[in-house]
Formats: sequence, C-alpha cells, structure tokens
Amino acid sequence: MSDDREILRIANCSGYYGDRLSAAREMVEGGPIDVLTGDYLAELTMLILAKSRQRKPGTGYATTFLTQLEQVLGTCLERGIKIVSNAGGLNPAGLAAELGQLAERLGLRPRIAHLEGDDLLDRLPELQRDGHPLANLATGQSLADIQPVTANAYLGGWGITEALRAGADIVVCPRVTDASLVVGPAAWAFGWKPDDWDRLAGAVVAGHVIECGAQATGGNYSFFTELPWTGPLGYPIAEIAADGSSVITKHPGTGGAVTMETVTAQVLYETAAPDYLNPDVIARFDTVELSDAGPDRVRISGTRGLPAPETSKVCINYHGGYRSSATFVLTGLNIEAKADFVTRALDQALGGLDTFDEADVRLLRTDRADAASAPGAEARLKVTLKDPDETRVGRRFFNAIGDFGMGGYPGMWIDQADRAASAYGVYWPALVPTTALSPEVVFADGSRLQVPAPPLEPYAGYRAAAPTAYAPLLDETVLAPLGSVIGARSGDKGGDANVGFWARTDDGYDWLRSWLDVEAFRKLLAEAADLDIDRYELPNLRALNFVVHGLLGDGVASSTRPDPQAKALAEYLRSRHVEIPQRLLPVDLPTDQGVTVR
Repeated sequence: MSDDREILRIANCSGYYGDRLSAAREMVEGGPIDVLTGDYLAELTMLILAKSRQRKPGTGYATTFLTQLEQVLGTCLERGIKIVSNAGGLNPAGLAAELGQLAERLGLRPRIAHLEGDDLLDRLPELQRDGHPLANLATGQSLADIQPVTANAYLGGWGITEALRAGADIVVCPRVTDASLVVGPAAWAFGWKPDDWDRLAGAVVAGHVIECGAQATGGNYSFFTELPWTGPLGYPIAEIAADGSSVITKHPGTGGAVTMETVTAQVLYETAAPDYLNPDVIARFDTVELSDAGPDRVRISGTRGLPAPETSKVCINYHGGYRSSATFVLTGLNIEAKADFVTRALDQALGGLDTFDEADVRLLRTDRADAASAPGAEARLKVTLKDPDETRVGRRFFNAIGDFGMGGYPGMWIDQADRAASAYGVYWPALVPTTALSPEVVFADGSRLQVPAPPLEPYAGYRAAAPTAYAPLLDETVLAPLGSVIGARSGDKGGDANVGFWARTDDGYDWLRSWLDVEAFRKLLAEAADLDIDRYELPNLRALNFVVHGLLGDGVASSTRPDPQAKALAEYLRSRHVEIPQRLLPVDLPTDQGVTVR
C-alpha cells in the first residue's frame, strides 16, 4: 500500500461454517474496520464440502458466505473495506463466480480474485512418483492403502497479499491456514517482505486469536461467570501495527469481553509445540507477551519468528466406511448387568461384535443411588458399529435391537437408534515439500499472478528453553477443584487433543508447573493412561500445554468418543479435585464441592 497507516483493523465475522449469519453486518456497521475476514474451514468441513459437491456439482464452498456478503458488500465497497475469506473451500472459482453474479444483481462492480494451488487430489499419483509418499503423520500408513476424496495443502498469506496489491476488493481463498487471513492483509498494508519473520509471526498470533470468532471475546471461557453477558458476544478485531504487534479488541457495546485471560485461552487453543508452523513463518508462541491496553483491549507483542519450513501440511480425507449407533437407557439397579445383557444380545443377534471393523461399546454412568427423580437414576449404553459393508451396520443392526425389544432388561427403552447406516470419513494429515506447490491468484477476467514462495529453511524441531527456577509452595493444602484457580481450553487436531492450562497469578503458575507433569496429567485423565503425551511450558502466558496423541482416534468425522473434538475435555479436567495450596484459593470458594482442608 502507498498510505502510511499506523494500524490495520482486521475484523473476523466467522469461526466455522455455520457461525452467526448476522456477524458480518455487525462487524461492518459496528465501527471502523479496514478488512473483513471469515474463517469457515476445518478438517471436518473439507469432508462436508466434498459431500455437498458430490450431491450438487459446482458447489463445494461455504454458501452462507454469499448470504453474509449480500448484506454488506455495498457498504464495504463504499468504505474501502477489503474482504478476505477461506469460504472458497474446495471450489474457490465457483464461489468467486457466484459473488460476481451477486454483485451484478446488486449493481456493484468489485474486483474479485480467488486463489488456486491447494488442491492436490489429482496430483497425488504424480507427487508419489516424484518421491513424496504423503504418509500419514500420525501412523506412517501409506497413501496406497486409501482412496482420498479430498487432498488440500495449507497455503500461506502471500497469495492474499498479491491479490490485494493487484487491486482486489474481495479475495476468495481455498485451504489457506486460518492465520493467513490476517497475515496476508497485514503484509499488504505495511509492505512487509517475505523474510520479516518477527512481523509475520506477530500477525500469525493475532490471526490465531481472532480466527475462532467469539472465542476471543468470552466464548468457551473457563471463568465465563465473571464476564458481562449483556447480549450476544461481539466478534474480535485485531488492530495490527507495522511492527507486527497488535491489539485485540471488539466493537463498543457488544457482549462479552476481551481480557488478558480470554486472549490467553485462545492463544492456547488447538496448539501443540510452542513453535507454531505456518507456510510463511514459524511463530514462537513461547515468546508471546500480553499486556492490558485498556477496557476490552489486550496488546500482543514480543513475538519472534523463524524462517518458513520446507514442508507444507496437507489435509487428506478418505472414505472410511459406514457406521450406525444406538443408545440404550439403563435405569435404577443392576446397571452393569443390564449393559452386559445388551452387549450379549447384540453379539448373538449379529453373529459376533468382533466380526465388525469396529464395535465401540461405552457405558456412560450418570446415575446416582437413591435418586430424587427418574432421570437421576439413568445411565446410558452407547453402541456404535463400523464396517466397510453398509448392509452389515444399517437396517440389520436396527432390526437386531427390535428382535429383543420386548424381551430385554427391565425398564428397557431406547434413547436413539439409527435406522440406516451413514458414511464417515477419516482425516489423514501429511506433508508435501513447499516447492511442489504453485499457488496462483486468478481474477474474473482470467488474468493470473504467480505467488512467490518465502525463503525456506529446514526445521530442526522445537527446542525448549531451560526451565526457570521456582519456589515450591509448601503451604497448607485444600482438596478442591483444579478449576478453582486454573483456567483451561481444549480442542482437536485430527486424532490428537490439546489442553492448555493457565494460572491466574505468578504463584499459581509456580505451583501448576511444579505439580502438573505428564504423570500427574495421566492421573487426571484416565483415558490417557497408555497414550503418548507431550508437555510444553509457556511462562510468558503462565501456561502449560499438553498434547494427547491418539485420544480422538482418526479424528472427529470417524471418532466414536463422546465429545469427539475434545471441546469439553478442559472443563472435565478443571472439575477434578486435587491438592491446592490454600493461599491460592479464592476466599469465596463454594463449600458444596467436597472441599477439604489438609
């Protein structure tokens, strides 16, 4: 850009495909902004879009984006607000064409660009012949063992930058990284170079904070009861400065709040090692510094960056088979015997549960002895069957349940039972050399721009800094919920789950770091007893991050685990009772939670 602006206001109006439709209008009309972004894509979303395109060729993009832009496109053009979104999904060209038709109906003439070069589905055989196996990062399994339905590399922000430099008003992106929606406009606005590692890294952090919409303003926040709930949560704005620092805020008068801790929670969300790899830069999250910049304003500064890695992540999805499930309600006495009855009855009726590709039987004990109401005495047995053969897990499974319906356990009733099987997909993460990608910017008139690749360097892996000294807290302890003093946020990355914990005080962090090692974490989460766990320290944030490998199986589309995206995992762990130094606890700690002074 030619103007010497001090900040670039980037407002996000979507955190997923299905987010609040009115958010785009709220962000455009709520106050001054320079760029409107929207994040619509997750690993699961790519599979959803593939099914959409199969049902209706020519789709494969987030259709809700059209509805949102119909409300704000005229205002954005009038005010010079740029629009950047990854709503293009599997068909950015198709969405760009639809936007052109929408603009024509509205009597508007925006310059629309879309990005290409992420879709590798047709190139997979070629890439393998060239020596790029694209093996599963989690299992090492060969690509030859599956039939992919989508294969999309994560592109960076430089395609967005080039499109804006060429005068685009709207940039429709395919599978770019979530943070790229901020990195690209920031590099355009301030004229950053591809080796401005620290500035780019700062923009990555800002992009990561606002990418999930209202999660930065109080959504899914551990201490939500402390926030003002004056209405629907406002969506976040990142005010990016030329040096890569930023202030996270929101429009005045909107619900929720932007605080040091709401931002901390989002920094920790769905991360692994503190080296956060993006196609344009590696952002070192252990260098991130947060500071209070006023009401609903949190400054992010100090972020350091490393050169972009030589490989780019690829999101592959393939058809995994078919599944069906049923949930049996078990009430009152002999819960385990009733569950055993169902399991044996199904095993006999279906010729052996062990003959299926997967038979997941989970007894969910929510019952209480001598409950004051019937629901309080109920447990649930959920049975999920998976198999490549649709006929084995469809109507046959449903009929088998009906065969013993009147001869079942006492009090038998069914909360849910699938009459037909449904197809499911499996997420397959892989890597491809960045040099194998050739992203391009495409305009409506057919003109194309090549996107330059950033300087690349081999990534040596995360190197943890030497731990700082701490003074163990030897105070009198209290058996109390961990969440009394510790916040947490959890999420999924394919089959892995992450849980980021943060302390509210320096003393609290000293205690958290000295107590919560991997073995202590395993005691909190019995499911993780035999799983690999990584632990990382982020002292600037007073935080620890744990990555539990394989907790979610093959990912959300395939997982049979309740809470398949680990959204509630952090809240479960915060509810666990542990020995906490008494002086860390709030004076108004509730006395009805089994708290015991030691």
